[in-house]
Amino acid sequence: MTPSEEVAATIGFDDFLKVDIRVGTIVEAEPYPEARKPAIKLVIDFGGAIGRKKSSAQITKHYQPEDLPGRQVLAVVNFPPRQIGKFMSEVLTLGVPDADGEVVLIGPGHTIPEGGRLF
Repeated sequence: MTPSEEVAATIGFDDFLKVDIRVGTIVEAEPYPEARKPAIKLVIDFGGAIGRKKSSAQITKHYQPEDLPGRQVLAVVNFPPRQIGKFMSEVLTLGVPDADGEVVLIGPGHTIPEGGRLF
């Protein structure tokens, strides 16, 4: 079984509530060739109190930077920032692997106001 096939340990609902997953709209995207693995630098607008946050995402197989602005995505907004090379990633943009293990972004099926929390 690969790590993505393994079922995680059971957690309580209170543990789930600790992970703050919000919808945001990508407002900027540019290549990040300096990253160890091919990536795209994103600026995502979560509106309200969260505002705009940066993220480095390894999504180059399915996405081009110029096609991403305006797309809504889900991201974890309450992890500590993480240094990715010379870039500080402030949120974890969420995706799932396709059949080849390449990242496919997760987003709502309808337009949602920025900052909407997953529940």
